[in-house]
Amino acid sequence: MIASVRGVVAGMTPDGAVIEVGGVGLAVHCAPGTLAGLRVGAPARLATSLVVREDSLTLYGFADDDERQLFELLQTASGVGPRLAQAVLAVHTPDIVRKAVANADLATLTRVPGIGKKGAERLVLELRDRIGPVAVGPDGAAGVTTGAWPEQVRQALVGLGWTGAQAEQAVAAVAETVDGEAPPVPVLLKQAIRLLGKTGR
Repeated sequence: MIASVRGVVAGMTPDGAVIEVGGVGLAVHCAPGTLAGLRVGAPARLATSLVVREDSLTLYGFADDDERQLFELLQTASGVGPRLAQAVLAVHTPDIVRKAVANADLATLTRVPGIGKKGAERLVLELRDRIGPVAVGPDGAAGVTTGAWPEQVRQALVGLGWTGAQAEQAVAAVAETVDGEAPPVPVLLKQAIRLLGKTGR
C-alpha cells in the first residue's frame, strides 16, 4: 500500500493533483480542502490510500494521516465506497464526522451528497464503536465546515492558478446564489470554476 507521497506538485485539476515523485507523475484524487493547501511547483506531502479494483488503481490523497485513516474506516461500512468516503471528508472535518457518528447526528451525516437517512443510520450502527476519540467542541460544530466555505473555495481557486482577485470575485458571485444552507464545498467550487471559465483568466 502507498501510505504517503512526497514530491513537487506538477499540476492540478478541480478533483485532484499530479505529484511528481522521482520523475514519475502520480495522479492523486483530492477533496477541495486538500487541494487548497497545494500550489503548482511547490513541494507537498500527502497521506494516501490506494484503492485497487480489477480494472483500475486509484490513489486518494489527504492533508494528513487522520483524514486517510477515517477515509479507510468509512469504507468498512456497508454501501460506502471510496468516492462516497471522500465526499464525507470534503463536506466535514474528521472531528465533525466522529462527533456525528458518536452522537447519531443524522442531520449532519445526510448533508453529504449520496448519504440519505438510511445510509446515515447504517454509518452510526456500524461505526459507532470504532470511530475513535471524539473532540469536545461547542454545540453546532457540524456547521463549521459550511461556514468556512468561502475561504476553502478561494484557496482552491488560487491553487488552480487564478489570481486572488479573480478568486474573490468568483466567491462573491457564488455567495449571491446561496440562499440559506450552503451546498457542499465541491459543488460551490465547480460553480466558481464555471463562472471563471466564462470570464476567462
